[in-house]
Amino acid sequence: MRSEFLPFSPPLIGEEEIEEVVQTLRGGWLTTGPRASQFESEFARYVGAPAALALNSATSAMHVALAALGIGEGDAVVSTTMTFASTIHVIEHQRARAVLVDVQRDTLNIDPDQVEAAISKTRGVKAIMPVHLYGHPSEMDAIYEIARRHGLAVVEDAAHSLPARYHGRMIGAPATGFELPNLVAFSFYATKNLTTGEGGMLTGPADLLEDARVWSLHGMSRDAYKRYTSEGSWRYEVVLPGFKYNMPDIQAAIGLHQLKRLSSMQARRLAIVAQYDEALGQLEELETPVARPRVESAWHIYLLRLRPGRLKI
Repeated sequence: MRSEFLPFSPPLIGEEEIEEVVQTLRGGWLTTGPRASQFESEFARYVGAPAALALNSATSAMHVALAALGIGEGDAVVSTTMTFASTIHVIEHQRARAVLVDVQRDTLNIDPDQVEAAISKTRGVKAIMPVHLYGHPSEMDAIYEIARRHGLAVVEDAAHSLPARYHGRMIGAPATGFELPNLVAFSFYATKNLTTGEGGMLTGPADLLEDARVWSLHGMSRDAYKRYTSEGSWRYEVVLPGFKYNMPDIQAAIGLHQLKRLSSMQARRLAIVAQYDEALGQLEELETPVARPRVESAWHIYLLRLRPGRLKI
């Protein structure tokens, strides 16, 4: 029995992250700049995405995703009843309607059959927002097929699911044969598998991400690094009423080294999952997490469910 307190989720911060932050502070450029750009490039390469946009949260990532897609008043977005509030908040912020459907019992992810049913009886649906809950990917083949049939965009809430895989493809990488808009939002909050304290990333096609970038920085056509360094001119235009969602270089400095250690941290997480499975899997009072074929969970959370009828209370 463990005698000392077990903290819920202390961040795994090493000397490399600390030194990179120190170097960023000494370099004098603290807001969005070269380290954020490097983090975007390396993250896109890691997950296999065509492009990535570093932001201050996954909520911001989902918000600018909907904005870049032009979703607004009169539109509807189908999402899940099992998610954090921000998934629904961003739909409401765009003055669109959130159409919530139930989940599959085993994964607690959005049920594709109910997505299809909701679309058939709802006017103005423009997108589907699946959530890869607790790190286990949703049934994306079915979701993509529904989206393809109805001409819908797919915006994935992947806040829990780095570095999960679905049928061999890492979440964040484009799905073969799906040509409609597909954007994926990740979270780097303090409790996540990769952390920058606060932060997020949006992956997807480069043209959509450039639109999202403008939305993320007050609708300005050029960021501060491009305006005030030798990279370019100080001239810019404000082309739309955007937000303030950009990731500073200090956060990106942490993320760069977290990304380098992500595979080793995931290997450690898988070893712990195996220990949990072995220790808890034989207890008839408990139901351990599902592991569907050809799906690799990020194991952000190891969810145990009680079987009340078998509890000896």
